[in-house]
This record gives sequence, structure tokens and C-alpha cells, in this order.
Amino acid sequence: MPKQLACLKTQWNGREAYTLHNDLVQLVTLTGGGHIAEFQFLPATELPVLNPLWVPPWKSMEPYLYQADKHAAEYGPVNEGKLLSGIAGHNICLDYFGPPSEEEAAQGLSTHGEAPSAKWKKTALHESAREVTLTIEVDLPVAGLRFIREIFLRRGESVAYFRETVVNEKKADHFFHWTQHVTLSPPFLGRKTSRVDLPGTRGRTYAGGYGGKELLASDRGFHWPFAPAPRGGNVDLARPFSRPGRGFLVSVLLSPHREFEYVTALNMPHGLLFGYVFRRADFPWVAIWEENQSRSDPPWNGCCQTRGLEFSSTPLPVTRREAFAVSPLFGATTFSIVPAKGKVTACYLAFLTKVPERVDSVRDVQAGRSEIHIRGNVRRTALQLGASGIADLGWPKK
Repeated sequence: MPKQLACLKTQWNGREAYTLHNDLVQLVTLTGGGHIAEFQFLPATELPVLNPLWVPPWKSMEPYLYQADKHAAEYGPVNEGKLLSGIAGHNICLDYFGPPSEEEAAQGLSTHGEAPSAKWKKTALHESAREVTLTIEVDLPVAGLRFIREIFLRRGESVAYFRETVVNEKKADHFFHWTQHVTLSPPFLGRKTSRVDLPGTRGRTYAGGYGGKELLASDRGFHWPFAPAPRGGNVDLARPFSRPGRGFLVSVLLSPHREFEYVTALNMPHGLLFGYVFRRADFPWVAIWEENQSRSDPPWNGCCQTRGLEFSSTPLPVTRREAFAVSPLFGATTFSIVPAKGKVTACYLAFLTKVPERVDSVRDVQAGRSEIHIRGNVRRTALQLGASGIADLGWPKK
């Protein structure tokens, strides 16, 4: 009989991976880039076996093996091709969020920093009757940082817990960006079958448009979830994929009145809710990116539908020069700091759960002492999801 809690070295679409599972869910993380490629219920639960996370339609490779002269035709030049060659699902952006400068690209750097294109290594594994914990880490020699991620599952819970630590190897303070680039796609997301929710306030559309295929007006303010369209009117950003052949990028400031923030995505036909909970002190922004079959160059080839819900310490994926030129925005900070020879830690969790049939949106998600409280749009639809690992994340309680 297989163990209810385990972590195994596995393969995912020909890539090196580790698979953690308990008696309800399994999570797959890749050693190439550290991407979280799958998080879904196990078939034995008789719950919907549907991975919310984006699996690109192209054949991926280990991104640390990317060479421009061999792989640029398939994945694009190094400034983004190195990342795209191995991207999947939820990836970390560190130590910057956005493209490299022209000079950085000439030195081999790619979009979103070293972490999502480097080779990660397992440094610890602990299994018990109650919990399985995997520790993986990666060195970022250009940034002078070391990044450590602990992932743990508890028996009987459809929750994955994350503890991340950035270690500064240098003798100087380091200013950086820390972004959880969570990307979702069909079959979980659909135009008429899904919705995303978050406690958003003010937002800003990206000033650079979307390559002439913008769904939204550029460089405009708005209030979540309604963003301005180019020719007037508004687009409801809670509904994905409203217009094929278009895309957008926006940033939304999360509510300053909350200690814990959330992002969720709901698949209504299956009644399946996927979400993250995190501290506002760590990630006050959500960058929302949508690609809806608009990019025709390789490897996109006009066939991708993706929605990014990227909770972050910074608002938008731009070069570092641009990012630090606009700080702060809406009175909120737009970067993280790790002191000289010091370290900083952030924790968050991901969850999956079934919701009642009539629920078609989420009004609130809160972290309790040992449970997640979820409130839907239908009266008296308050759910409690067991999450005993919250106590081990060290989160303060008001």
C-alpha cells in the first residue's frame, strides 16, 4: 500500500521533477527553474482531477541548458527564450520582475531574473506520519543571492504550504523584486466557465500596450475589476479571455486594510476553487497578465490562452531601470530589501477545494489559526478548509 505522505523524484513531460503527495492532493515541482507545474486532487478522492496551472503547448526543456545559437528559433532570443524554454505553471521571479536590459541580455540574463532559468537542487527531505517537507534551493551568482524554498503538505489537507528565504551573500544591502508568477490556463479557465477574484483596489494598465493587440487602454488608472477599453467602456477583468487575439497587462494594489490577501480562480462546471493566501506585508501587488491567442511568434504561435495572477512586491514587469524610476506607486512600496549578509523570509499557501453548486464568485478568504475561511457570493456559503500548517508559518495574528 503506498504511503499517504511522500516525496518522490520523478519525471514531468521529460523534465526532472519532485512529486509530493498526501492522501488528497499532489504537487509537482521542477528542478529546472523551480516551477510548480501541477497541483491537483488525486483520482482516488473522486474529486475533479484538474490542474489549474498553465502547461505550455510547446515541448519544454531544462532552461539552464538553453543556448541561443541552438534554441532561439524555437523559443525566442535569450532575453525571453531562456525563460520560455522551461516555463510552467507557477514560477518565481527573482531578483527582478520583467525583462533584462539590453546589456543584461548580452550577458546571458533572461526575463524575470536568474531563478526561473537556473538549476535547483534538493537540500532536505523530511517525511513523517503527519507531514512531508521538501527543501529546494538555487544560487543566483549575478545577484549575489541564495534562494531557499520549503514546500510541505499535511495529511488530510488540500493545502500546500510554502516558506521562502532570500539570503544575501554580499556585504551590501540588496534591493530586489520578489514575485510569485502564478499562471493559469484552460481547461481549468474558460471564458464563460470561470472567474478570478482578489481584494483589489486601485489599478494601472501597462504603459507599453500589448504589441498593437491591446484589450485595454494604455497607462490608465482604474478600480478593480473594471479597466478601461481603448475606445471607451470597461472590461471586467474578473472574467478571463473576453476577446480572442488580444492581451493585456495591469497591476492592482491589494487592500491596505487587510493583513492577509488572496487570489482565487473558480471553475464553475466542476465547482473547483483554487487560490493562494499570503501576507500583504510581503506581497501588496498583483500583476494580472492575459495572453489570448495574440502572440504569433515562436513559441507562442498564436495558440496560447493564459491568465497570470502574479502576487508580488512590485507592480509591473519592467526593466529594473524603469521599476526604480517609478517607485512608489499609489503610496505603496515597489520593491523588497535584504540587508547585507542577511536574509528575509516570506510564507504563503495554495489550496484546492470544492464549493457549492450555486457559488460563482468569492467574496472573501481569510487565514484562521488552523483553517482557511472562504465566503462565496451566495448567502450563507461560508466554507472552512482545514489548514493546520498555518501555525507553522509564523504568521502574526491581529
